[in-house]
Amino acid sequence: MLNEFKAFIARGNVMDLAVGVIIGGAFGGIVKSLVDDIIMPIVGAIFGGFDFSNYFLPLSANVNATSLAAARAQGAVFAYGNFLTVVINFLILAWIIFLMIKGVNTLRKQIEKKEEKAAEAAPPPADVLLLTEIRDLLAGRPAA
Repeated sequence: MLNEFKAFIARGNVMDLAVGVIIGGAFGGIVKSLVDDIIMPIVGAIFGGFDFSNYFLPLSANVNATSLAAARAQGAVFAYGNFLTVVINFLILAWIIFLMIKGVNTLRKQIEKKEEKAAEAAPPPADVLLLTEIRDLLAGRPAA
């Protein structure tokens, strides 16, 4: 069983997945900072100081705080503003990944086109030319 586990871990796709998860976690931090520190303040300025993170509905009579952190300390809250911020984070992350994949696909297509043009432009090897000439000579001979 230990050898099977070693073989499973050593597979390339498992290692690729691990790298993807680690990079994704780091990238998630970057996107969170982008949304929290750059995008949401701009959105807040456009909508007159609109701050999504502190929008909540108290679910307990004990909650009378104005900030989400303080309200959570007082009791249960329905933090829809925080949820909205997380949804915006996701949409931005999905958009950035889409743009990255689109860019990589465009690059791949350009490389494939260059390879196809190079393959079309290259003359056939000498042995292929010789075999083609022999075939043509044999095809031109009358049948015996």
